[in-house]
Amino acid sequence: MTRNRPWDDIKTPTEDLSVRQIRDSQYLPLYWGKDVNGRCVFIYEINEDGTKIFQENLVCIHGIKIDFRVLSTTGNQGLILVLEKHVDQDLFYSLCETLVDELSKISDPLVGLSVALSQIKRWKAFLAGKQSRVLSAEEIRGLFSELKFLQQMLDQMDNELDALDSWQGPEASHQDFIFSDTAVEVKSLSGRERNTVKISSEDQLESLSSSLFLKVFRLIDMPESKASISLNELVKIVEETLTEAEAIDMFDTKLAKVGYVKMLNYDKPKFVIAEEQTYRVEGEFPKIVRSELSEGLIRVGYEIKLESIRGFLCEDKHVWGK
Repeated sequence: MTRNRPWDDIKTPTEDLSVRQIRDSQYLPLYWGKDVNGRCVFIYEINEDGTKIFQENLVCIHGIKIDFRVLSTTGNQGLILVLEKHVDQDLFYSLCETLVDELSKISDPLVGLSVALSQIKRWKAFLAGKQSRVLSAEEIRGLFSELKFLQQMLDQMDNELDALDSWQGPEASHQDFIFSDTAVEVKSLSGRERNTVKISSEDQLESLSSSLFLKVFRLIDMPESKASISLNELVKIVEETLTEAEAIDMFDTKLAKVGYVKMLNYDKPKFVIAEEQTYRVEGEFPKIVRSELSEGLIRVGYEIKLESIRGFLCEDKHVWGK
């Protein structure tokens, strides 16, 4: 069923724009609107001159017209987003929701303009990717777990760029993390799942690195817990630990590649890590790998019972070669 959108009950004007102020905009005036062609519009009105900021941070997105001009109704400047036919309305609404959420915390109009343009830039990278859609529940858990391991990488490595470069999941590598002569495949389990992990291909547990590890996070959705955090919150935590501009850009780029951009959809679920275990993939570890497949077999997926690999449990320090 299609959800109601704020543009549904706004009439198409015969000229210029028809708008309605957004109630959530506590400090800065924000509007839903329609133009004469019936296209969905989002407006951020500012009462100071933001021309220089807009020109220095100009962003172009296929399917969304972005304009900055004087509004005929008030004489103030306005950042205007118009949905053209090439972009899904649900995604445009998610972008607008994100802008409303970010701008609701800001009172300075020029700071707000910079923040809005920064968010739009991230959405440009997201919409240009192959997965410009809302992540599934399984994908949310998977990304959450990879980010938790990335936090561990950042703690263990002296160089932020090296830690981020090791995160190979967004690059469609066979393993999620590759560094030095070590590879790590990260898996997530929900609290309701059986004690099995899904291996999605014959390449995930075969590596050119000397050491290969399987890292498993068990996540429980506990929104009532003070210790629980959402995917959006975890992304912000990781980003705030980065100190180098190049590292922040690399992080944003990898998030876009994996199909993430901040949406209110990702404020839930809120996870706590009930358990995390590390396994060394070696010797008789049960696995199906490409080098041992019969000719003609491809795209092999299977599950591993965690109880069957207890003998391969190891401490985290082994991952770091300690």
